[in-house]
Amino acid sequence: MLTSIVSAIIILGTLVLIHEAGHFLVAKRCGVRVLRFSIGYPPRLFGIRRGETEYVIGATPFGGYVRMLGDEIGDELGPSDVQTFLVEVGRDLLGATQKAAAVDPELQTLLDSEPDVALRRAVGAEDLAPAVRTEEAGATETGDPLLALTRALSRSRDPEEQLRKILGRAPRPDERDLLDEVQRWNSSSEAIKFLSEHRPPSLNRQIERTSFPTQSLAKRFLIVLAGPAANIVLAPLLLAIVFIYGVPKLLPVLGQLEKGMPAAKSGLQKGDNIISINGQPIKSWEDLSVAIKKSKGAPLEIKLKRKVEGVSEVDTLTITPVHVAEPGSPAGAQWVIGVLPRGDSVVERENPFMALPHAVMETASMTGQLVVGIGKIFTGATPVRQALGGPIMIAQMAGREARQGLASVLMFTVMLSVELGIINLLPIPMLDGGHLLFFVVEGLRGRPVKVRHREIAQQVGLFLLVVLMAFVIFNDISRIVQG
Repeated sequence: MLTSIVSAIIILGTLVLIHEAGHFLVAKRCGVRVLRFSIGYPPRLFGIRRGETEYVIGATPFGGYVRMLGDEIGDELGPSDVQTFLVEVGRDLLGATQKAAAVDPELQTLLDSEPDVALRRAVGAEDLAPAVRTEEAGATETGDPLLALTRALSRSRDPEEQLRKILGRAPRPDERDLLDEVQRWNSSSEAIKFLSEHRPPSLNRQIERTSFPTQSLAKRFLIVLAGPAANIVLAPLLLAIVFIYGVPKLLPVLGQLEKGMPAAKSGLQKGDNIISINGQPIKSWEDLSVAIKKSKGAPLEIKLKRKVEGVSEVDTLTITPVHVAEPGSPAGAQWVIGVLPRGDSVVERENPFMALPHAVMETASMTGQLVVGIGKIFTGATPVRQALGGPIMIAQMAGREARQGLASVLMFTVMLSVELGIINLLPIPMLDGGHLLFFVVEGLRGRPVKVRHREIAQQVGLFLLVVLMAFVIFNDISRIVQG
C-alpha cells in the first residue's frame, strides 16, 4: 500500500510539475508576471521566493497551479489587481535590498541603523504582507519594512544612487511611484491604497505589460495551451528513454486461461506458444492481442507450439473471440479469447538515433487510441463505470508498475502524461480546454465572452468536476469491494 501511495505521488507530482512548468515558462517568455508556482493545493507546506515568483509545495499533491497577475475572470484590472501588483513590487524591492545588503557592508550598516525593526527583522518576501493589509481588512500595522526602507534611503548620502546599487539598475517608474507614495503617506498600506485608486499612467502601462488579461489573444492562447502541450511532449521523450534502456517484450506464451471463455473451451493450454494467427507470424504478446482485437469476432486459425512429454508439437485450433468490456480501459469493450501471458519475456533495446522517432510514432498512436476511447465514452459505446478510474486506481496501478521496474514505471508515466494532456484539452470550463474555447470564441467574435457568461460556465465546470471526482472515487471503492 505504501509503495502504491508513494509511487502515485511521485508520478503525478512529476506530471503536474511538467504541466505547470509549461504554463510558467511560456508566461514568463511572454512577459507576464507569475506570482506563484505551486505543486499541490493548500494548505501550504513549504515556500520560497525567487525573483518575482513564490514557489510553493502544497499538502494536497494531486494538482497544482500557476497564478499570474490579473488571471481572474474579469476583462479589466480592478483595484485588487493593482494592489496585488504593488505588493509584489514592494516584495521585489525588499528582496533586492536583502541580497544587496549581504554583499554591501555599507548598505548593511545603513539598514542596521534604522530604528524600525521591521526592516532588520526580515527584509525578504513574507514580511511585507502585514504591512500592506488595508484597514478594511481589520489589520493594524505593527511594522512597515517598506517604509523603513524609504527612511533608510533618505538618510544615505545619495538616495538615488543607493537605490540603483540595490536594484542593480535604474528604478522603474512603478517602483519609483511606490517608494515616493510610501514616503508621502508614511505608510505602505495607505500608499498602495492610494495608487490603486489613482493610478499614474506609468503604473498602468507597467501593469498592462505584465498582466495576463491585457496580453494579446495569441499570447493568452499559447500560455494556456502550453500546459497540456508540455505533458504531450514529455511522453515521447520518456518513451525514447524506455526504448534505449530496454523494453521487456512479453512473448506469446499462454498463462492463465479464464473459465468459460473461448480459449479454455477450444482446448488451449497453459504454456502454449502461439506461432501465428490466420497465417500472420506472432512474435510478441502485443502481436497476439492486436490480432485478436482486430478480428471483430471472426473465427481465428491459431497455430501453436506445445510441449508434450518434453517433445514440441505443432497444432492448429480455430477460436472465435467474444466482445467483453475491460474495467478501467478507455477503449471500452474489446474482442478477447480469455487468456493472460505467462510472463516469459525478452529485453529489446533500441538504437538511440531510432528511439525518438519510434517514440513519437508510438505516442501519436496512443493519443489516437485515447481520443477514440474518450469519444466512445461520450457516445455511450463504452459504459462510463468500466472506462473511468480515479486516484485509488491510479495508486494501485502505480504500485504494481513500481514493483515491475523502471521501464514499467516510465511506460505508465507516459500513458498518464498523454491522458493528462488530452483530457485537459477537453472544452470543459475549469480545464485548459475550456479557456481555449473561450479564446476561440473571442477570436471569432472579435471581443471576449461576457464576464457573467464565463462566471456561469466556470461554476458549471466546477460542479461537473466535483461530481466526476466523487463518481470515480466511488467507482474505485466499488471495484475494491467487489473484488
